Formats: sequence, structure tokens, C-alpha cells
Amino acid sequence: MTESSAGAVTAAATAAVASAAGAPGVPGVPGGGWRRATGVAGLAIGVLATGAAAGVAIERMTVGRGIRRKARLALDSAGPYGALRGTPGKAYADDGTELYYEVDDVDPDPAATPARRRRLFGRRSPAPVTVVFSHGYCLNQDSWHFQRAALRGVVRTVHWDQRSHGRSARGAAQVERGEPVTIEQLGRDLKAVIDAAAPEGPIVLVGHSMGGMTVMALADQYPELIRERVVAVALVGTSSGRLGEVNFGLPVAGVNAVRRVLPGVLKALGQRAELVEKGRRATADLFAGVIKRYSFASRDVDPAVARFAERMIEGTPIDVVAEYYPAFNDHDKTEALAHFVGLPVLVLAGVQDLVTPSEHSEAVADLLPEAELVLVPDAGHLVMLEHPEVVTDRLADLLTRAGAVPAGATVGGYGSSSTAQPG
Repeated sequence: MTESSAGAVTAAATAAVASAAGAPGVPGVPGGGWRRATGVAGLAIGVLATGAAAGVAIERMTVGRGIRRKARLALDSAGPYGALRGTPGKAYADDGTELYYEVDDVDPDPAATPARRRRLFGRRSPAPVTVVFSHGYCLNQDSWHFQRAALRGVVRTVHWDQRSHGRSARGAAQVERGEPVTIEQLGRDLKAVIDAAAPEGPIVLVGHSMGGMTVMALADQYPELIRERVVAVALVGTSSGRLGEVNFGLPVAGVNAVRRVLPGVLKALGQRAELVEKGRRATADLFAGVIKRYSFASRDVDPAVARFAERMIEGTPIDVVAEYYPAFNDHDKTEALAHFVGLPVLVLAGVQDLVTPSEHSEAVADLLPEAELVLVPDAGHLVMLEHPEVVTDRLADLLTRAGAVPAGATVGGYGSSSTAQPG
């Protein structure tokens, strides 16, 4: 990408925070003035709204703003994505944060008789396999829409919202004590969800991006859980560390400049959340191009799917975006991968992922020689939405290898992104 296109991103994103001009100085920015920081701050919003850490040229807008707004409303009302709901539940993290999850149970066997349901020799039937899905940064449990639709009734699944995302409460430690979010905390959160939603029986762990890091943190802190109950693991578009080296498609000089000032800028943005949110809404159609560029790689993504991704990202408050960001630079769970050795493991990534490049998935697979490594061409960071059929096929195969679903089970309903319907 050229320097001029990077400048176009900064200029467009700056409009999102123009209303905040005159706010207090920003640490780390020469001169400390808010107006001098708005260029970088604007870039930060455009970047972090996609769960990334850098920007790229915005698509040229060729349709009037009013028409684009009407199109977004039409897609919001017509798109089925994110409409799947299960049995709700709540877990509580070790700091008291309320974590929301939903359970989709296996459809009962209509051929089963009361006699067949009786306990054998006084013992109860074994608990079913539970597949626990963990979502990524600035997303929520609905990001697994297609995989959830395909597996409904076939295997027991748990979908949860990470702290401060989706329907879960804001992190208590962050709100009450100003503590930073850590990947280790997310691992403990996942343990709380498992204790509440799947207290017994075998487990399959599935994580995308930050969700994959959460799974690694769980293994690092609770190796006995992995050893005793986990029967398979899927790591999608994620990384075990060295995220500070990712350039997000920017020139090296641009990346270094953003990294120097980003922590201070984000802190200031989080303190002016209300004004910044107004700016984000005012320039939503501009940032749609940035979001699409960092989420998808193929040109023919269903517009309703693209809009669905936008809604999830837009729904993440800027102060949540800010408080999570530092955790990624500190993330290093390479040694935790050793706890997955000997298990069926799927490592999958989009070849054109700019957020967690596929090289990071290859590095994970190198440490797990028996893992299946799948690199999806023409796929970006949200590969499970962009190419749902590939992700679901490989996930179904993993579940079969782990004994989570019968070999003859029909896993369907994922199809193409234009045909999936809510169940």
C-alpha cells in the first residue's frame, strides 16, 4: 500500500473524532494536543473497529450516502445472520463479571424408548460431548452463525460472549478497579463458562482469533482440564504470540509510528467514549470499507454477511476496544500448545488474513505436528463467515475424528453465505 493511500485512511477516519477536538492532551503524542492527535486517533478507530491494529485504503464510495444508509437498514432487517438463539445461561468470572452463554442441545432420538433411556446396571448415561465456541475481538458469539446452524441438533454446543462483548457484562475488574484486560483472565472466564454450561463430559474447544488465544490461556492455567476432558481443539485465524510484529499491510514506517502513539491515543479515546461513538456513527459508511478490507479477502462476499460483520464490530464500545488492545502485545502462549499434543487439532486460517496472518497458524501447526493445517485461499480474518462451507466441513471432520459425532451424521445447513437461514 502506498503512503498516499495510508494517508487517505487517516484523513477519513479523522472525521470520526472531529467532534472531540479540544479534549485533553494525549500521552505519547508530541505536544499533547488533541487536535494534533486526531489523525492517529482516527486511524486507531478505523483500525480497531475491525479488531485489527492498522489501516488500509478505503473503498471509493460511488453511491449516495442516503442510498447507502437505506441499504444498511434493508440488510439489517432482511439478513438472517445472528438470529440463532439457544437456551440462555449465566456464568460468573472470578472477579464477579457476569458472562452470558447459550446452549444448543442435541435433538432427542425419536426412536429412543423409555427402556432405552434407562440406566445400564444402575449407571447413568455418559454426558454428551460439548463443543465450546469462543469468539474474537470486537465480535460476539453470533460470529459462529454458519457453524452453529450446521451443527444444531447434531452435537451439544455452547456459545458465549467474552467479557464486555455481546450480552456479557462489562468486566468488573476493569470498571471497578481499572485493571487491564489480560488473555489469562479470558482463559479463566472460559473455565467459568465450562464449569457452568458443561460441568461434566468430554469437550471440544473451538476458538477464533482472540478466542483461540483464550483457549490457549485455558490450557496454560488448567492443564488437567485439557488432559482429562478435552478430546479435540480447533484454532481458527489465531496466534500463539509475536503479534507485535504484524504489519497489517502497512509500510513499516507507518506501523512503527502508529505503535508509538497508539496506547496513549486509545486511553484518551476511552475517556471520551461518548463523543467518539457519535463520530463512529456519523462516518459509518466510510468505515464500512475499512471493516470489509480487514474482515474479508474475496470480492463476492454476500452484502448481508458484510453488514452482519459491521454490526458486530460497531456494537463494541470504543472504551472496550481500548482496554483490550494492550493484551495482544503481551500475549505469548507458545508453550501452552504442548498441552494439545496427542489430541486431534485443526489449525485453520485465511491466506490473506491481515490481522493474524496465516504464518502465525503455520507456526502453531509446526509445534503440533499431528495437527491438520488448512490454509484457505481468498480468505481474510473472518474466514468462518467468508467461507463457511470450508470451516464447517473441516470442523465436522474434526468432530468425527474425536468421536463427538457419529461418522454417518448429517451436518448441513451451512451451504453458501447466501442461503443459510435461522433455525
